[in-house]
Amino acid sequence: MSATAQKSFTYRARSRDGKVVKGSLDVASESLAIARLSSMGLMPTTLAEKKAGSGLNMDISFGGGRVTLKALAIATRQLATISQAGVPLLRALTVTADQTENPLLKRLLTEVAREVEQGKSFSASLGERKQFPPLMVSMVRAGEAGGFLDTSLASIADSYEKEAKLRSTIKSAMTYPMAVLGIAVIAVIAMLLFIVPIFKNMFASLGSQLPLPTQVLVVVSNQMGWLLPLVVVVVLAVSFWWRANKDKDAVRRIAHPLILKIPVFGPLFGKVAIARFARNLANMTAAGVPLLRALSIVGQSSGNWVLEQVAARLAESVRTGASLAAPLAEEKIFPAMVVQMISVGEESGSIDTMLARVADFYEAEIDATADALTSLIEPMLITVLGVVIGGMVVALYMPIFSLSSALEHAK
Repeated sequence: MSATAQKSFTYRARSRDGKVVKGSLDVASESLAIARLSSMGLMPTTLAEKKAGSGLNMDISFGGGRVTLKALAIATRQLATISQAGVPLLRALTVTADQTENPLLKRLLTEVAREVEQGKSFSASLGERKQFPPLMVSMVRAGEAGGFLDTSLASIADSYEKEAKLRSTIKSAMTYPMAVLGIAVIAVIAMLLFIVPIFKNMFASLGSQLPLPTQVLVVVSNQMGWLLPLVVVVVLAVSFWWRANKDKDAVRRIAHPLILKIPVFGPLFGKVAIARFARNLANMTAAGVPLLRALSIVGQSSGNWVLEQVAARLAESVRTGASLAAPLAEEKIFPAMVVQMISVGEESGSIDTMLARVADFYEAEIDATADALTSLIEPMLITVLGVVIGGMVVALYMPIFSLSSALEHAK
């Protein structure tokens, strides 16, 4: 009879004196591996069979996707809820990791749980992984130091949930205009490629001088063979360039102020920036993060170069002993109402509460503005679409109208 095939298992276990021990065993089954570890005086915490050809005793992830804001918000809320119920942090991390659907976030939380089990602080483990934002790391660190980690986690969850809602609002406001614009572009291209050539052959048989608008349409239609590919290449090139360079300071310094000045949408983006700034600063100050540190992180996480520079100037002012409201009054992006509320918050010692009220106000303003924009843009876009398509149709029929008029005069 042949011997039972051996399997290789990796394990992590605790010794009797509490030390964490890692290693591997070659045994016939999982139960024998557990028995072997017990005989060695070890209590296994993890035990996994090594796959054939794994080569190295390490976890390798190809791709793994990305951690979305929604996934992070859901996981943070679960972690906060479980922690507030009195469940120990290690157990809360394990349960949250098991319930997380995002593959990368699941792996990251599992790794964090292992490091916490080995004695590393939660904030230090988060800080070593770039997928976790500095705002989250700093608030967790403050919660650990002050003994209110569950409250900090709840604040983080609130912040990310509201941020996800803001992004959803902006996306909804932008979807309709972009869809109509796409339809208009497709309609114009289709007419230039298929409709204008039909009329061009008809115009050639007339033998008369074409009106200027018709001539322009015919010339553009004749050049579509190279013009359309060129436009597609330029659009793709600009898109790739923007994705590769949009986070560079030289680009942000130019693009972000212009974004705030875009007609119709600029004020909406400005309100989003103020709401995000106020919400994050309120949560961080309420969690006990020092104001200078909070301003630095809020600036980085604002998503707008203008707000980042404002946060840097505020931090410098606070560092010299000045109030927060005084230099804020000199910043054009902040309305007087925001400055006054923050001033009152400083005087009363409740700046975090006032910042939260500012954030609530602007989040409500964003919802109202987005709804108003949708109602305003719909008729505007329909009008523009009608003018473009209608203008092309009129330009195509102008020679026929001219010919009919000439025939009437000839009679």
